[in-house]
Amino acid sequence: MPLLPSRLSAAGNYTKGEKVNIIGVIPARMASSRFPGKPLKKLCGIPMIGHVYYRACMSKLLDGVYVATCDKEIVDYVESIGGNAVMTSDSHERASDRVAEAVKKIERKSGKKTDIVVMIQGDEPLITPSMITASVVPMLKDRSIEITNLVSRLNSRLSQEDPNEVKVVVDNKGFALYFSREPIPSWKKGAKDVPMLKQVCVIPFRRDFLLKFNSLKPTPLEKIESVDMLRVLEHGYKVKMVFIKDDTYSVDTQEDLRFAEKIMKADPFLKRYRIQSA
Repeated sequence: MPLLPSRLSAAGNYTKGEKVNIIGVIPARMASSRFPGKPLKKLCGIPMIGHVYYRACMSKLLDGVYVATCDKEIVDYVESIGGNAVMTSDSHERASDRVAEAVKKIERKSGKKTDIVVMIQGDEPLITPSMITASVVPMLKDRSIEITNLVSRLNSRLSQEDPNEVKVVVDNKGFALYFSREPIPSWKKGAKDVPMLKQVCVIPFRRDFLLKFNSLKPTPLEKIESVDMLRVLEHGYKVKMVFIKDDTYSVDTQEDLRFAEKIMKADPFLKRYRIQSA
């Protein structure tokens, strides 16, 4: 369990050296509507969910990493590499619901209450430990922040128009104003002159806010855009966006998988777990 550094304690009204229980949960299922079976699709000989799990485990900020799934194939694979898997209901429509169920099961088994849950999407095979740290630090600095999202630049108009990329616009203090799968801000009205940003699905919740979020009624914009974070905004809460310079590549199609594998071959983190996975 990480000890909160004193430089963060003062800013966030934590006690110096206070222990904060932070876990990472990776929701995954085989029945993806856009790319069925993608958690076990291989990049450089390793299933995608394995890349995400190994990389999340490199984070020194996390006390534990778990894969939450309703599929025995995924459980079997995760356990075969010595990982932690939590079987969840097959009725969940949202990743956050699956994560919330997993957190409760983890707490019952461990006897420890979680303080912060980092939801790490299983289709981000190039995640890095520093990305996890960046996503959590604002919550350690400020107890009033209930949820954060990573955000990075979109590098092309083609990416801005891709409905698989969730775009976001933020205010001057770095809080989300709106999320959409449509191109925002409008290219025709000058988007080329302002940063085009995309959501990166590393999403820390305070444990109690995760449960509150899942108890909130789904909202119209959330349904229209198919973006969970709009439920937070529509109910009057704030989402702190954390900018990272990393290039990130989520996998939603077979083409994405091939592209990510190409990038993966030159990735320095791969060497650190490739032998372990053999």
